[in-house]
Amino acid sequence: MLEFITNLKQRYQIIQSGLAEESRQWSSFQTSIEQLILIESFLHKEQLIEHGRLPINIAIIGPTQSGKSTVVNLLLNQNAAGVSPLAGYTVHPQGFAVDLQTDDLAYIAQYFSGFQEVQQLSLNAEKYTCYSLNHVSASHLSACMLWDTPDFDSIDAQSYREGVLKSLALADVLVLVVSKEKYADQSVWDAMALIEPLNQPVLVVINKLIADSQSLVVDSFKERWQQIRQDKVPDILPVLFSKGLVPQDRQAELISLLRRSMHKVKRKKHETAATNFIKQHWQSWLAPVRSEQEAQTTWQILIDQAVKQAIVEYQRDYLNHPHHYDTFQNAMAKLLTLLEVPGLANVIAQSRKILAWPLRKIFSLGKHKYDRAYPKTQETAVLQQIAERVFLQLGDKVLDQIDQTQDHNKWWKAINSQLRQEKIVILKHFEYNTEAYHQGFKQEIENTAQGLFHKLEEHPALLNGLRATRISADAAMLALAVQAGGIGLHDLLIAPAMLSVTSYLAESAIGSYLQRAETELKQHQLNAVQHQLFTLILHKELANLPEKMMHNTYFNISPNQLAEAEAQLEQKRHGLRIL
Repeated sequence: MLEFITNLKQRYQIIQSGLAEESRQWSSFQTSIEQLILIESFLHKEQLIEHGRLPINIAIIGPTQSGKSTVVNLLLNQNAAGVSPLAGYTVHPQGFAVDLQTDDLAYIAQYFSGFQEVQQLSLNAEKYTCYSLNHVSASHLSACMLWDTPDFDSIDAQSYREGVLKSLALADVLVLVVSKEKYADQSVWDAMALIEPLNQPVLVVINKLIADSQSLVVDSFKERWQQIRQDKVPDILPVLFSKGLVPQDRQAELISLLRRSMHKVKRKKHETAATNFIKQHWQSWLAPVRSEQEAQTTWQILIDQAVKQAIVEYQRDYLNHPHHYDTFQNAMAKLLTLLEVPGLANVIAQSRKILAWPLRKIFSLGKHKYDRAYPKTQETAVLQQIAERVFLQLGDKVLDQIDQTQDHNKWWKAINSQLRQEKIVILKHFEYNTEAYHQGFKQEIENTAQGLFHKLEEHPALLNGLRATRISADAAMLALAVQAGGIGLHDLLIAPAMLSVTSYLAESAIGSYLQRAETELKQHQLNAVQHQLFTLILHKELANLPEKMMHNTYFNISPNQLAEAEAQLEQKRHGLRIL
């Protein structure tokens, strides 16, 4: 799950980088990114708990000028955290290791991966991906990590939000510090609502109160808590405004309440808390992903339909066409070359040389130009026309989607652009592989001819009769034409020869075998074209077009990846379902 959450967060960030900050989508993405950073860090903490001893982490959180650093100093009983009247003074997580050894802090560098540890006095207010660590002693606190965190409501808070979220996720106990001016701010309650599923004990310090309004503010805070959250109202420590030191009784009560909160920590429920958080936001995180997947699914359906139609057209315009289909004729021509008559072979060979010389000369002069300018076969021409029609049909369907689907309009415009951009390349691949298919299919034609010849050998009288027909039809010209022009060359000079041989066999004892051989050859040819050209070239390359679209624009999370993540979400470790 952590891997999926990290990938989803990164995809959100990459896509958001291409959006205008004033757009509604940018703001929506920012909300999801912050939620993902929080749960990613929380899951990372879970791994740290599983693999090593992790001290209690306490985070002091709150809005600007609420007195967070002052509370840190009260807890440590020393001026360890920097205090300033300026809003947003603390912009880095600052950790204070209470009675911990250096080895106890090894987890921090791993947890704050991508952040740099810097000495507290060297922290740069313009470089936010930093944190500091300090070793302190505080006899009234047990060993723990105390974190002074940046605010979450100032104008610049967006810039250092990640450090705040990481600190929130790492905390076992949260100390929320608000002032009488800030406790009702929406940013405070947005933060409290966000972290509720994480089930972290919270201690509230309401600072800078006036005696006359203390009860009113505290009661108002409790009422708002009950409106926003479902858990019990936490312990609340009211602190009156004072220009001097905070009274010792307030300090003692603060420490006492903190200890009480530390005893409420239940790390065994960490995994359940993480699952609850993820389930709460899962649908909103994945809404744009699902929209993109719906568009991709529709695209795949359009491709399937186009390729299916292409196969139908190939059967109609070539395999079943009475004038275009010539593959079986080529097999018959191959058969004729096998029917040499003993004693006449040398005579036929000499006649071939004489007859072939003018044709060889013509073919040798024009073959290169012919190959470049025109398709070699009728089948090639049909296949190229079909491939062109596939692109035309898909282009029309994509334009329809652009008009009909406002939510996915941007995706369909991008696929339309990609389709036009890749058209020439894909058609070139198709053309090249058509030639490769022709070369490879010659063996199937040879096998069909050999099968017919072996069948004829079982009928000697028929074989001798066919040999006589072959001589009278001057089939040597047919063999020459096939060798010179490739598969299925139609030539008026040799058409009568082909018809006489085919008619003779069709009316013979092997007529049914001849028909079956033609049907099988057609089926093999259909299978070869469907697999080698329509599936491996057209379908595959068209289906891969979404992956070639700009990676900073789309999530590109597959349905399988999403399904695996959802399966993990529904199961606890060892396969136990979360009830």
